[in-house]
Amino acid sequence: MQIYQHARLSVAPMMDWTDRHCRYLHRLLSRETLLYTEMVTAPALVRGGAVHLLDHDAAEHPVALQLGGSDPVELAQAARLGQATGYAEINLNVGCPSDRVQSGFFGAVLMERPALVAECVAEMIAAVDVDVTVKCRIGVDDQDPEEILPDFLARIVATGCTRVQIHARKAWLQGLSPKENRDIPPLDYPLVQKMKEYFPNLHISINGGITGLDQAEALLDSGLDGVMIGRSAYHSPADILAQADRRIFGTGSDTSARAAVHAMLPYIEAHLSAGGKLNQITRHMLGLFAGRPGARLWRRSLSEGVAKPGAGPELVLAALAEVDALADAHEAV
Repeated sequence: MQIYQHARLSVAPMMDWTDRHCRYLHRLLSRETLLYTEMVTAPALVRGGAVHLLDHDAAEHPVALQLGGSDPVELAQAARLGQATGYAEINLNVGCPSDRVQSGFFGAVLMERPALVAECVAEMIAAVDVDVTVKCRIGVDDQDPEEILPDFLARIVATGCTRVQIHARKAWLQGLSPKENRDIPPLDYPLVQKMKEYFPNLHISINGGITGLDQAEALLDSGLDGVMIGRSAYHSPADILAQADRRIFGTGSDTSARAAVHAMLPYIEAHLSAGGKLNQITRHMLGLFAGRPGARLWRRSLSEGVAKPGAGPELVLAALAEVDALADAHEAV
């Protein structure tokens, strides 16, 4: 399956969340869904030599690297490092509204500089053989998305870029926090759908406010090429990913949260043997049983148990046994 086919459904890049342990868990739930790294800044890779930020497990594939930056030459160098490390796609962040990102002159602030974005994308495309894509907003601050978004996309398309992910909200660079920017600006799905009409050959994935597979299927049926889900995929990963291969991709069968827990045990053991901490993995597993009997007990058992000396896979198995017992009791009622 080509990378663009995997992009029918993807998990959005999310700082502090979609690290390698999170992605390993998500891959156990879905073989097909495209996964993204947290944003890695080009300066950290090129100037800082922090190539360890590119570490990932081969089992995570298909997986894409998201880069942050605004220097075309530096981004091209970072893209080469990403390709050499095995990533199937290099994505440019033109959507993050945080103050820290703005001060580094990348992220959503680049929506105001479409010519620079195009230059960056062109340099990255020239530097690598894998897909180079762009994740953007529909606009920022007082921009009129109806006016600026078509021009922004046209400049990207002119570089040879064939895939974009559009967060269907404006970003307010002044006056709203990054968290508020994920909720307060209104969603404009019709505008993103209109962009597909304007650019029929551009693969467009929509992002923002998507909470389940029913909604994802409806958006795909509307003519969009892909759906990117963020917070819901993180907080309720089994709800989003366990049925994704069958419902979105038409391949394979459903998985389960319980099966994913058992499959994580060897990974946890290897991580602990290498000197890692249990919480680095289990924090991403807290939502596995969200909305199901035992969900609160599962979260509490993992959250409280990880601090105990010698905590390891046995803690996870014990928490799962408690969930199973509660679920059995719930069914018996």
